[in-house]
Amino acid sequence: MTHADPASFSGAIPLQPPAGTSIWKSPYLLTTIGAVSLIFLAAMQSLAVTTVMPTVAADLGGTSLYAVAFSGSFATSIIGMVASGAWSDRKSPAQAMWCAVVAFAAGLVVCAAAPTMLVLVLGRLMMGLGSGGLVVALYVIVARVYPPNLHGRVMASFAAAWVVPSLIGPAGAGAVTEFLHWRWVFGGVAVLAAGAFAMLAMRLRSLDLTASHPDTSPVAGRLALAFVVAVGLLAVSLAGETRGGLPVSVLLVIAGFVVVVVAMRPLVPRGTFVARRGLPSVILTRGLIAGACFGAEIYLPYLLQQHYGFSPTWAGLGLTVGAITWALGSEISGRWGNRIGNARLAVAGAGTLAIAVAVLAVSAWLDLPVWVPIVLWGLGDLGMGMLYPRTTVLALAYSTRRNQGFNSSAVQISDGVGTSSSMAVMGLVFVAAPAAWAFPAVFAIGVIIALVALVPGLRLGHAAENGS
Repeated sequence: MTHADPASFSGAIPLQPPAGTSIWKSPYLLTTIGAVSLIFLAAMQSLAVTTVMPTVAADLGGTSLYAVAFSGSFATSIIGMVASGAWSDRKSPAQAMWCAVVAFAAGLVVCAAAPTMLVLVLGRLMMGLGSGGLVVALYVIVARVYPPNLHGRVMASFAAAWVVPSLIGPAGAGAVTEFLHWRWVFGGVAVLAAGAFAMLAMRLRSLDLTASHPDTSPVAGRLALAFVVAVGLLAVSLAGETRGGLPVSVLLVIAGFVVVVVAMRPLVPRGTFVARRGLPSVILTRGLIAGACFGAEIYLPYLLQQHYGFSPTWAGLGLTVGAITWALGSEISGRWGNRIGNARLAVAGAGTLAIAVAVLAVSAWLDLPVWVPIVLWGLGDLGMGMLYPRTTVLALAYSTRRNQGFNSSAVQISDGVGTSSSMAVMGLVFVAAPAAWAFPAVFAIGVIIALVALVPGLRLGHAAENGS
């Protein structure tokens, strides 16, 4: 077997290719196109749903379930991540991806036809199950097809795949909602899902992605723990719906977090919760920056519409700046990440994110000009683009052929738990706080989480991310 023929790959880690090898040339071209197309779809879905959800919640009378519609999908994605990771380590990530795409598309159809906010949330739960499995399978495919020194470029191309959706997705989704109906947004993404996966599926048929030494450890226990984590996250998300008032809601949130942490421990590397140097800190950093960024991001369109009077179309444009700067930051990390160093990337990423979210809080409090939060959010996403994909590159670099699925799922589990938890807490605070303090309080939580991320961020270490 030679590295020049990824179609013959059977589980060994790809060798470093000759200098000048590109992911956009043979033998990687078709795989890159298919994978990037799938990320393009995920970007369209994420940006579109974030933009239209305020309108959806108002139309279906489900403002109280606004945060749950987001955090719930992240909760169920945990189950999909564990199942996909185990399936990839035991058999093939291609098989796991087939099941994930079916669940994702089915959830979109349910959302498009939802008569109530509760049904839409159920559709989002299905989408989360599929999206979690899809991303993990895709990461394993990257690990088994591309050599380590090309992983950063692959992740940069994934970030670049957000550029076009960032230009047309938010505004387009807002326009569809404004002039047609928000249901067309979900239905349109479902059609795109079929088309995007068809491109990758044709290429996957010619690749042997099975591991040469498959993992045979029991899976049932891990799936049961993933289910417990998902239920715990959903309980945290729904804590604000209880009739016992704020004290009961807070107790439920604390209890839910305890359950999540205990059940999550076997699903991530040892030492993750104490920021042990190396892979555990990579996993913890990913969860913290995801929680700070994505938790705050879902309230940005809300802020622009409710506080600044933007229409859905113009509120969508508020996310465009951030998506473009994220892609720029990822390109910087992909090209010069090894020179910059992981510690500097962590400081730049978490630090600029904390500044950006702090500006959102001050903007809502002092009624600053609208360009201030939009521009500064772009700065925060620039930092996220530098750090977020770097955590994926490092996780793959710390992996062996037997645990690529486990480590990839651990990255996504941390991502999902961090995001879902922060969204749940922010949602509870947003509902409980006085109207004048709701947005500042939510964004203040994001600032704290971003600053805490600096602790494991300075302990990322170095693996073989440069291919040496």
